[in-house]
Amino acid sequence: MAQYEKIKARYNAGANAPDFLFLTRSAYGGVMRFRKADGYMSTPCGAHKPIHFGTFGRRVDEWAERVRGAEFFHREFGESLDRAKEGDVVYCDPPYSHSQAILYGAQGFSQDDLFKKIEQAKARGVFVALSLDGSKKSGAQNCDYDIPTCLFERDAVVNCGRSMLKRFRMSGQTLEAEVVTDRLLLTH
Repeated sequence: MAQYEKIKARYNAGANAPDFLFLTRSAYGGVMRFRKADGYMSTPCGAHKPIHFGTFGRRVDEWAERVRGAEFFHREFGESLDRAKEGDVVYCDPPYSHSQAILYGAQGFSQDDLFKKIEQAKARGVFVALSLDGSKKSGAQNCDYDIPTCLFERDAVVNCGRSMLKRFRMSGQTLEAEVVTDRLLLTH
């Protein structure tokens, strides 16, 4: 815990890749929170056991091979969708409005704006994949969205297992009633 706080303080004093990587693997729930005003990372150390450095190293090497030649961009979703050309693939993973909006400071996020941009990109021949909440409480609560008709060709349900957020909050419980699903919507 003391080492985590030391690394977090060093990162907040001057953002750097090695500290950021450590924090992403050790932060509570694997979810890092940054203050909007100044970028300060405030997430405490997680209740889980961080991944072993050897295992992490192997995963990094494997992913480096898998994404060789790919380009990644960090920018507003609208800009990415506007820049996408015919044949490009854009994966959208917006804040899940039924479970995560408060975590990521996305209270001002507009799904209607996202759907409009996806529609424009689809018209240009861009392939778009969008993930959203599907259900919570082991299917007892469906997460409904006002999705424009004919925007997506496929809508697949992805079983995510037990809720990550509930798992950390309800330590020691089996969480059978907390199975969640996501939806993967595809434009083509």
